Amino acid sequence: QVQLVESGGGLVQAGGSLRLSCAASGRSFSSYNMGWFRQAPGSEREFVAWITWSASREYYADSVKGRFTISRDNAKNTVYLQMNSLKPEDTAVYYCAASPRLTGSSDYHAYDTWGQGTQVTVSS
Repeated sequence: QVQLVESGGGLVQAGGSLRLSCAASGRSFSSYNMGWFRQAPGSEREFVAWITWSASREYYADSVKGRFTISRDNAKNTVYLQMNSLKPEDTAVYYCAASPRLTGSSDYHAYDTWGQGTQVTVSS
């Protein structure tokens, strides 16, 4: 089992960029598909992006496609979310999650390990 810790959140103006990191502990990190989700106050948890264990495939929510990029470095046990052209509606707590399933998924039920989250606030 892995444990996940997110970092890199903060306050940024609209149009700016942030890079989130998710550091994993545990020797099995490279066997997990990884995802990013977000949750704004009063809203349900929303899928953002996933990446397969080998980084051979990525998938994005329509709301972030072309602006966000998910990547991973298995040697460093870390997954990243590069966020560009940020909008106020991107404001949320961002969570990384690990899935043991064979394929990537946008369904949060597919993920069995979650980080504590990192706050991203985009001002207009």
